[in-house]
Amino acid sequence: MRKTSVELTRHQIRQLAFQALFARSFNEAQPVAEILAYVLAESADVPAEEVATSEIPSYLTLLAEGVTEKQPELDELISTHLNKWRLERISKTDLIILRLATFEMLYLDNVPPKVSLNEALELTKEFSGDESRRFVNGVLSSIMHKVDSEKQ
Repeated sequence: MRKTSVELTRHQIRQLAFQALFARSFNEAQPVAEILAYVLAESADVPAEEVATSEIPSYLTLLAEGVTEKQPELDELISTHLNKWRLERISKTDLIILRLATFEMLYLDNVPPKVSLNEALELTKEFSGDESRRFVNGVLSSIMHKVDSEKQ
């Protein structure tokens, strides 16, 4: 088995987590680990069969599995911060970015909420559009203020 010994930055890991969660949104029965192996293989340009589970960065697994596991709670929180919007109206792309950042804000104490917000805006720049960036910024800023006030 060939190693995909690629050092990934946290931003690259978030990109891969986004891609995995986006792919999973079309096939929720597929195990997260399989999807992670596939997106990691694609990024390293090797066949998915050659990516061992042990090669998947732990932070990537944490994000993808965490968002998947906590999706109902994340969606509920996101819904409470939508101004005149319903969750069903949000594009898949934007919703997945919102879920990723909200997961980091709520469950990962080693990631400052402001970093999660900025990373989400970068993902929005890469995978969505300008209108979405403003929308994602507004929703996540509201969530960030709530999270910050609850931690104090």
